[in-house]
Amino acid sequence: MSIRMLRTLIAVEEHGTFSAAGEAVFVTHAAVSQQMKALEADWGVTLFDRSKRTPELTPVGRAVVTKAREIVAAYDNLLPSVMGDDGLRGTLQLGGVPTALTSLIPFAITSIKARFPELHVSVTPNQTKELLIDLERGVLDAAVITKPHVVPRNMRWVPIATEPMELLTSVNVISDDPFEILAMQPYIRFTRKALLSDFIDNWLQEKNITVKDTMELENLEIISSMVHADLGVSIVPRRCVLPPNPLPLRHIPLGEGAPVRELGLMSLANTVKLRVLQEVETELLHAVEVGRFDPFPEAVV
Repeated sequence: MSIRMLRTLIAVEEHGTFSAAGEAVFVTHAAVSQQMKALEADWGVTLFDRSKRTPELTPVGRAVVTKAREIVAAYDNLLPSVMGDDGLRGTLQLGGVPTALTSLIPFAITSIKARFPELHVSVTPNQTKELLIDLERGVLDAAVITKPHVVPRNMRWVPIATEPMELLTSVNVISDDPFEILAMQPYIRFTRKALLSDFIDNWLQEKNITVKDTMELENLEIISSMVHADLGVSIVPRRCVLPPNPLPLRHIPLGEGAPVRELGLMSLANTVKLRVLQEVETELLHAVEVGRFDPFPEAVV
């Protein structure tokens, strides 16, 4: 076994075929096949189900890939650890939910880049559920996500901010009563793929509110634009860091018992990049401190 073989195995899992993996690690299809057979022979296990046209990882193979990612990550961070920079150079693979990508995350990355110019931060946008899968697979080093109902035991969770949900309307909506507005106006729904959509739907059910769905969108900026154009109202998180150039919209509190989402930084508990992630945590918390909203704003902003 070698680190090179483990990288090839990971590439097969990521790219789906021996040919695509070979292109990713710059070897031939035959070389990939030879390396995988060598691993199986060395370990005495079957990594691939070859009964199908395209070999697929067996359950054992998938488990081995998970461990292989940890080994490769540890190898890649061996020298930085010894040299004392603890990963504060090279690349940090950071994921983020879309609502944090236009304010919180850019603010934090700007600060950390100024302090550690040799550190490159690569950002991957996605919803919480998908980002958790990428963390498990080792594709990401960490992710800014909505706190899941249950934090996996193999994960490290650091709370960053709480964001109460609020009703977003255009300035042409006169009422200050969120229940009246939701009953009368078309409703623009956050995508059901987003974890925070569960919190909102649960609150609507608890309050026995039936909304008139007109759209389902993923991006808060797009939702805001639709609301600004008087195409409906929406329940959204009141972001912990102000976005640049916000639209003139009304932000109406939902009252006592309003749903709240918790944003935080999630990473594998055994991450080898703990030092750099602690710096990221510091900058995220600083961004929230500088850009925090009043938790009980006036009805109109």
